Amino acid sequence: MFAAESLVRTLINQGVEVCFTNPGTSEMHMVAALDRTTGMQSVLCLFEGVATGAADGYARMADKPACTLLHLGPGAANGLANLHNARRAYAPVVNIVGDHARDHLKFDAPLTSDADGVCRPMSRWVGRVSDPSEVSTMAVEAVRQSYGPERGVATLTLPADCAWSDAEPAVIDRVAMPGPNPVPDATIDAVAAALKAAENPVLFLGNDACREDGLAAAGRIAEATGAALFMDTFVPRIARGHGRVSPKRLGYFGEQALEELGGADLIVIAGSKPPVAFFAYPGQPSELTPPGTRTEHLAGPADDVIGALEALADELDVAGTKLDLPELSQAPKLFPDEALNPGYVGISLLRHMPEDSVICDDATTSGMGVFPWITHGPRHDWLCLTGGAIGSGMPQAVGAALACPDRQVFALCGDGAAAYTLQALWTQAREKQNVINVVFANHSYLVLNVELARVGAGNPGPAAQQMLSLDNPKMDWVKLAEGFGVPGQRARTAGEFDNALKHALAEGGPQLIVAEI
Repeated sequence: MFAAESLVRTLINQGVEVCFTNPGTSEMHMVAALDRTTGMQSVLCLFEGVATGAADGYARMADKPACTLLHLGPGAANGLANLHNARRAYAPVVNIVGDHARDHLKFDAPLTSDADGVCRPMSRWVGRVSDPSEVSTMAVEAVRQSYGPERGVATLTLPADCAWSDAEPAVIDRVAMPGPNPVPDATIDAVAAALKAAENPVLFLGNDACREDGLAAAGRIAEATGAALFMDTFVPRIARGHGRVSPKRLGYFGEQALEELGGADLIVIAGSKPPVAFFAYPGQPSELTPPGTRTEHLAGPADDVIGALEALADELDVAGTKLDLPELSQAPKLFPDEALNPGYVGISLLRHMPEDSVICDDATTSGMGVFPWITHGPRHDWLCLTGGAIGSGMPQAVGAALACPDRQVFALCGDGAAAYTLQALWTQAREKQNVINVVFANHSYLVLNVELARVGAGNPGPAAQQMLSLDNPKMDWVKLAEGFGVPGQRARTAGEFDNALKHALAEGGPQLIVAEI
């Protein structure tokens, strides 16, 4: 038995059941170990950014890590953007990066690099196997570090000779993993007192506070105290739909957020940190807490925020309060001949989306247009682009579909974002996944056109326009999808999209709809 088999069996014993792979020569013994071992599903991805994005989507929906298998420092570097999104989502990921055999490193072969250094900025922990005897213990430590208490990306670097060794280290049985930190009673008491004393409080939610139980507790607290409910602009996973509490999503632009929070005399932070602007702008503040507004921290990303919200509801004596929650929204009239826009995509989802769907949003401007239409629609989980690194939607959908095979998954993607990681379509087809990819084709980096004006860079000339335009040539997403084995349709009107969505849902399997907007 290779030492790599001990590593794989140990990972399986810790509950790691999926490996998103893009291996190379230095990882061949890991490939062989995965082949010889039952209990872990291997999913091949054509690009490392698909593997890391899929691991992120899986973690958000399964609440446990998958692992990746990447080839040396350059392979890991190809996956860093979606590891960044996973890090910002506090998603547990075990990132396994192969490296040259220990004696080979000194020869500085072409693929030699500082693999640990490449991964460190996007990882909460980086470990390296220094001897074959360590593979099992280091595997357990990588899983433990991914669980936190502040969850995140744990990278384990595995030299090839440590994987191919016949040392056969002991396989380690299941080990207890850390959970979130409990919030002290004194904190609960202090926040309750602050809420009672405030005239215009805001309860600002992030991370797990936006799961169903956290939202229910937050809704009771808001009803008891008159607090306005807001959530981060980009939350890892939001429980939405009829019968659920719906906080307001904080505006993306800083001046919007400052206006929305302007009347507050208290902001209670639950699961997040005080809001800041996404970017710096000339003459604009970066901190979005209004001047003079008090802040109280109930819980951060490493804390049991759901438990803290429920304890706060207990302290305020509203834990048993029955909330009056909205019923399923009725879709407005559809005008089938009107030109398609993101709102009509939202209306079609409201009309046809199955209950308990999962939506992976990588559509920036267009996603913001879809979001409000299904607030009280069929129940669903909405996964946001937490780190702002586009190219997450299609890979995230791969992972979400692996974690939740019985749920309908949607990937909402801008055409610029989808072009980063369209190789995910091949994996969706190979795994026969129930994913509908919607590509909003405005043939432009539209959000950057907005940002160009906002940062005061002047009116764009021909060169600037070409850097932000995707229409020369236009990408043919139907052909691209079909080239990867995914059926594609094109929609230019509200009626065409509505029919395309009904067809895609009826057909099942991976589908792609080009929304020409």
